[in-house]
Amino acid sequence: MISKWNYLPLTTEQQKSEAALAQRYATVPPVSELLVQRGITSIEEAERFFRPSLRDLHDPFLMPDMDKAVNRLNRALGSKEKIMVYGDYDVDGTTAVALVYKYLQNFYSNIDYYIPTRYEDGYGISRHTIDEFAQQGVCLVIILDCGIKAIDEIAYAASLGIDFIICDHHVPDETRPPAVAILNPKLEECTYPFKDLSGCGVGFKLMQAFSMSNGIDPCDLYAMLDLVAVSIAADIVSMTDENRILAFHGLKRLNSNPNTGLRAIIKICQLLGHEITISDVIFKIGPRINASGRMQSGREAVDLLVSRDMADALERARAIDQYNKDRKELDKRITTEANAILDSRDPGERLMKSIVIYNKDWHKGIIGIVASRLTELYYKPAVVLTFSNGLATGSARSVQGFDIYSAVDSCRDLLETFGGHTYAVGLSMKEEHIHEFTRRFEKYIADNITVEQQTPLMDIDAFLTFADISNDFLALLRKFNPYGPGNTKPVFCTRAVMDFGTSKLVGRSSEHIKLELVDNTSGKVLNGIAFNMSKYFEHITAGKPFDICYTIEENKHISAPNAIQLLIKEINIDNER
Repeated sequence: MISKWNYLPLTTEQQKSEAALAQRYATVPPVSELLVQRGITSIEEAERFFRPSLRDLHDPFLMPDMDKAVNRLNRALGSKEKIMVYGDYDVDGTTAVALVYKYLQNFYSNIDYYIPTRYEDGYGISRHTIDEFAQQGVCLVIILDCGIKAIDEIAYAASLGIDFIICDHHVPDETRPPAVAILNPKLEECTYPFKDLSGCGVGFKLMQAFSMSNGIDPCDLYAMLDLVAVSIAADIVSMTDENRILAFHGLKRLNSNPNTGLRAIIKICQLLGHEITISDVIFKIGPRINASGRMQSGREAVDLLVSRDMADALERARAIDQYNKDRKELDKRITTEANAILDSRDPGERLMKSIVIYNKDWHKGIIGIVASRLTELYYKPAVVLTFSNGLATGSARSVQGFDIYSAVDSCRDLLETFGGHTYAVGLSMKEEHIHEFTRRFEKYIADNITVEQQTPLMDIDAFLTFADISNDFLALLRKFNPYGPGNTKPVFCTRAVMDFGTSKLVGRSSEHIKLELVDNTSGKVLNGIAFNMSKYFEHITAGKPFDICYTIEENKHISAPNAIQLLIKEINIDNER
């Protein structure tokens, strides 16, 4: 689907801030515009942005209930109570469990961890698991990346003498579970300065508060920031404020001295010796950790992440890598089947603003990925359902700017369970409710989605000429890392570029274009790659001008310093975008 190119000029107020910053970055004019777009309006803020410091982390005790959580944890350690660390089976949950378990294990031995299975236990905490904990003598459960909606289950646990500390970041309901402490920055009354921590991030804040209350040097805790960075990237939370600090230092750890389990995954991904980026976590490391919970058991991911023996970790990493390969095959097959179903629908259904699709034979661990693919392909909010444990169970994904949580919430009376974020929701319902859910879900979206939200946008950060792309600019551009929501990789636009005369088709089917481009501002020739854009080749090699949207990448296949390549995102040959 062709996107609309979207550039928002700076407001008058932003222009004043940009002018002040331009005095500091006079040799690299685009940098001051990029900073202002990210809400950075002073030289002091810019310096903190370019040099994220752990000293700028927020005081964990600013989070309501943190004192209660730490006091209960300290009491459990003092009384030698059995502690269970419990978490979701995805990347965020398993990294959170690994972090809290490993850190507390430095001081305490009567501690264990539990990850529910997607197929037997389902999402969150269940009564039969609580019964198991009671039989084991568990007195305190630290539940991570879930629990905020487990009202009945946690009340049942309390009746058995089991206390819960909830560390969650999902949207809560008005009624809260009767936990000893609820740590969740999304609580309406929460005054914590940053709202978008990952589940692992909330667990980190609990451990930070625990270490502060006991006068423990935080170095051992900071050594686990590689786990937090993986959770931030994989859960696609915003890369701003505290998350950016945690991800920055977590990436440094991933690249210098990652924990044994992550080092094994890095080796399996063939990333040893390469600079690991957020993209590597999203597309290589995260999917392998996730595959464990999707295909088998999330506990295997935690077993890997807490391993202290490299040989053991490599064996576990190889098993998880095989799960990922199996996941890819299932993903491909189910996506093909889903597209075939949608292609067979009548024209009226194709005009609907949403997609709801159900197949009781689809693999439960894959449907979230399929929902994401359908949303991307058709650019519509999508719900993909399968049958599990007597219910139609599924995942919902949304388009940019549309709150799918509210859409699902509008149908809550039809649902058995649901929970999630603005752009991703898990849900379950009785089979007989699917038709009515589809009707009401579609009506809510048709009534609330805007025309703009139904059209993919290519947000342009700045217009550049090739003369702007200097070594000084590239050096500062590197400091905008790590990228993520709220601090996305800058997309640039250059007008009226032309082929230098040496562009060519590449790829097995000549589907890509390897570009050598010039513009009219300098004699500079820049390399570019345009994947799957061979349809533009005739226009380009005819010597006609065209516009490009692109990101600036370092070309690692060229040994020269500062060798760059433009990664072409879209080409415009008709000046209509």
